[in-house]
Amino acid sequence: MSDWGDVRYYVYVSGSKVDMLFQQIPQKLLHQLAAEAKVDLKLLSLAVQKAANPEPSMYGRLDVVEGYLDREYNIGWMTEPTSWFRGELGLQIAGYETVTGPVFMTGRQARTVVALIGSARHLLGHSTPTEHISGSYSMLPPLFQLLREAREDWHIVPPDSRRRVLDGPWNEQQGLIDVLDFSRGMRSPAVNCEFLARRLLYGTHAAEKEELDIVIGTPLYVAMAEDENS
Repeated sequence: MSDWGDVRYYVYVSGSKVDMLFQQIPQKLLHQLAAEAKVDLKLLSLAVQKAANPEPSMYGRLDVVEGYLDREYNIGWMTEPTSWFRGELGLQIAGYETVTGPVFMTGRQARTVVALIGSARHLLGHSTPTEHISGSYSMLPPLFQLLREAREDWHIVPPDSRRRVLDGPWNEQQGLIDVLDFSRGMRSPAVNCEFLARRLLYGTHAAEKEELDIVIGTPLYVAMAEDENS
């Protein structure tokens, strides 16, 4: 993980995942992680209890949660994803026009295609009352519903230029193909990002004389990557 104190320019932070994981950390370990992250544990815990979510407190909880995941899990890289995986990639983003729906982020490095799905309300600069959120977008069903109902203003152009219709029963391999086709059709500019995500689906698909690894996850955070030339 990044060294404590590193500054990140966040694009997306899942406050709901941060709070869920933060509250499951054993108390003894929580104190140790908070000390390492140099954050005030009492302040972080109070923010969770009161459902207050000031950004400084959220970022402090995120530091503690990331430290916990680093300590307790074997976090993989996006090309060999374990249950939690990291990556650095140019990501194209679709679905950010609405705060009440899903957001889809995708990119490719060599033979690996990464697709991340979450709730658009977790994009930094977006917010909406919880009661206006129809459901969670951090699981596979909403992802494939999004692929089937992609709006025209998301700048999606299907590879064969026909109207996108995804029919038939869903299975894992078909899901990978759907994600790959959707990713290929995106036309928005990519932003170089680093991320930490929970794996939802991982598999291989033979396409157009090449074999591609496709990993689908839901992000804990996405941040703009450091410019190596700066």
